[in-house]
Amino acid sequence: MNKLIFATQNPNKVEEVREALNHAIPIVSLPEAGVFIEIPEPFDTLQENAREKARVISQLTNEDCFGEDTGLEVDALDGAPGVKSARYAGEDRDFKKNLQLLLKNMEGVHNRKARFRTVIALHWQNDYHFFEGVCEGEILHQALGELGFGYDPVFKPAGGHKSFAEMTLAEKNIFSHRRKAMDQLVKFLKENSGSANA
Repeated sequence: MNKLIFATQNPNKVEEVREALNHAIPIVSLPEAGVFIEIPEPFDTLQENAREKARVISQLTNEDCFGEDTGLEVDALDGAPGVKSARYAGEDRDFKKNLQLLLKNMEGVHNRKARFRTVIALHWQNDYHFFEGVCEGEILHQALGELGFGYDPVFKPAGGHKSFAEMTLAEKNIFSHRRKAMDQLVKFLKENSGSANA
């Protein structure tokens, strides 16, 4: 496989995916593919948003690609922020504000159970394929760590002893929702292309 376009402008996600794949498949970000658009996330499900990203980029580039959407689902908040995770505190996608709002809404809440859910939509040979990864865990009472991005400082995965933001990428990928979805994507590509040797 020559390359696979990842329909994202987020360099953190690109780095995480490349690490998860051990660089076995060349992943190309939108800027690297010469695409500099922000793709809307107008739908109410992760799957629909991921599919829209893949659809837009496949039409623009006429190449196989994948999009993903990830949400943090907190049980005590009825699944919020969920599909609106990136815009929880407003349309400016300010994750510092998102974190502050989440911690404020969780003040005094004893049930801290939450999960990260990632859905990948792969546009492959004029068809769509979906892969989902889930990481169960809990919301911490304060932000810990300087690594990672998004909600990583306040999320501790089940079976882990640190927040995602206290983990290296290699440590995070032991638990990562995105890694679990990517593993399914790689398995599909290995079975269907014969050239993905991850």
